[in-house]
Formats: sequence, C-alpha cells, structure tokens
Amino acid sequence: MQYRALGNTGLNVSSIGFGAWAIGGGWGDQSDDESLAALHSALDAGVNFIDTAAGYGNGHSEKLIGRVLKERADNNHPIYVATKTPPAPGPWPPTPYCDMNDRYSEKYLRENIEQRLACLDVECIDLLQLHTWTRAWNHDPQPFEILAKLKKEGKIRHVGLSTPEYDQNAVIDLMRNGLIDTVQVIYNIFEQEPAAELLPVAQQHNVGIIVRVVFDEGVLTGKYTGNETFPATGDFRARYFAGDRLQRAVDRVEKIKQALAAGSFTDNYTMPQAAIHFALAHPAVSTIITGVRNVTQAQQNAQTADLPPMSDAMLHELRQHHWNRAFWYVGK
Repeated sequence: MQYRALGNTGLNVSSIGFGAWAIGGGWGDQSDDESLAALHSALDAGVNFIDTAAGYGNGHSEKLIGRVLKERADNNHPIYVATKTPPAPGPWPPTPYCDMNDRYSEKYLRENIEQRLACLDVECIDLLQLHTWTRAWNHDPQPFEILAKLKKEGKIRHVGLSTPEYDQNAVIDLMRNGLIDTVQVIYNIFEQEPAAELLPVAQQHNVGIIVRVVFDEGVLTGKYTGNETFPATGDFRARYFAGDRLQRAVDRVEKIKQALAAGSFTDNYTMPQAAIHFALAHPAVSTIITGVRNVTQAQQNAQTADLPPMSDAMLHELRQHHWNRAFWYVGK
C-alpha cells in the first residue's frame, strides 16, 4: 500500500480508501457479515482511510464502521474515518434560492454531528464533510464558521466538502479562502473537468483531494455489457443508468478497451486498475475511495496501489476519452 499526505491535515492516508456507501445499502442486497469481512480485509491490506455518510443506510454504514473500529482498537496502525452531514431536508442539490440557515443551521449541524459521533461510537470525527453545497452560499459561507467552532470544541478534527455533482467548481473559492481542509470530487476517465482548475487550485492551497466515482458507478470496471438491469428500488444504479445511459457508457468503455489493447503500452493493467491509476496519476490526489462490498473487491482494490505508476503514453491515451455528457444524477 502507498500513502499520501491528505492536504495540510497532517494525516497520511492510503492511496486506496474504502468507499462505504454500498455497505450501508442502496446498491442491492448486502449482508452485514459480508460488509464487516470486507472492512477487515481492506484494513488488513493496508487501507487506513474509510469514507461514509449519514445517508448511507441512515447511519447503518457508520455503525458497521464503528463496530470494526472497536474490534481493532488494539491495532497500532491509525484508521481515519471521514463521514458526511447532509443539509436539512429540502431540494437536493440545494438550489440558488435555498437559505443556508435553513439547510445548515448551527442547531442542525450540532445535532447531526452528535448523531454521527453516536453512530461511529467515537468522541471525535477525523474528517467531517458537508455532503453537498451551492455556490449561491459562497459569498457568506456561515456553515464553515460553525464547523470551525466544532473543531475548537474537539468534536471534529478536519473539515471537508463533497462537491455538488452538477457544479463541482463551486468549491474553488472556498479552497482559495482557506475554509476547507479537503474536497471530495468526481474525477475519472470520463469526468476530467476537475483537471482544468479545481485540482490545480487544490495543489496551490494544499487542500486534500478525495476522489469518488472513479469507476463511474461501476461501468469503468469494464464488467457491464449493457444488458444489465437493476432493481427499481434499493439500487442507485437503476436511476443513474436510466434509459439508454448504460449502453452509451458501455460503448465508450469498449472504445477504451480497444485503444488499450491496440497500443504498445508498458502498463499491464486491467480495466479497473487503469481507472484507478488514471486518477492517482494527478499529483493533487490524496486517495481514491473505491466502493467496496465484499472481500474480493477489497483485496483487488488494495493490491492496485502496489502497481507501478501509469505511463505517460497510457495517460495520454486515456485523456482522449474525456466525455462531456449531460448531468446524469437528475434529468437526461
């Protein structure tokens, strides 16, 4: 396993982290025994960074992680947990007309963070991230003043933000103004826009970058054929790949596979390994939180960290597959 600095936090985190959405639910059937085994397997392989959220099974993911932390309390190696507080009920993502005091009030943030502490069964959260945002609040970002108070009170150690999918650049001013320690961003072979400005600004201001959706919800692993169907309830992919989206994405992945097979690359990567190392190649990136739901995935993802860095030739090829598509989380 390789370790990288998480911005200016002082934490050295595994370059491959554990994305804990699936173990909380929302990706089809998942047993707790399988989830716990996956967590332990990843930690045994050197993973020391786990990302979760309040919304991952209404705290269920956090509770499983808390259980594993207790079971490994005698472990001499640090385990860092990042979780997320969502805005109070309302439009997701927040609209320009949402009042930040309605969505992230001090009373709400304090109560929600107490819930996060209880679910994780810890006294202090290593990294508390706001789960979404709107640039409409950038002119007076009061929630971060509240989180700064909670840092002083010892409830949280570091503060981050998970980018709103439709407007990831909304976080750039916050980084420049020194309000956040980390940013969680979508960055993958298809979604390369963060390389234009967001990632360079993070480097300039020493903000830790946590990459999510490196597999584009699974399609960049190369395992989908386009014929898959997902349960209409209980599986996020049914919405994400609605209509012809899955087939369009699979067709793009096939072109990537063909290009990699035709090239004389020194890299001997599988498709999932190529997806991971494409994101790891950017110097701003601290860790990739790959979604994990079983021991096999935990082991395969962790082992990827030990492969050689991506060659310039393969990196150049993969950059050609940037896809300026419509926003798939809502609408077409």
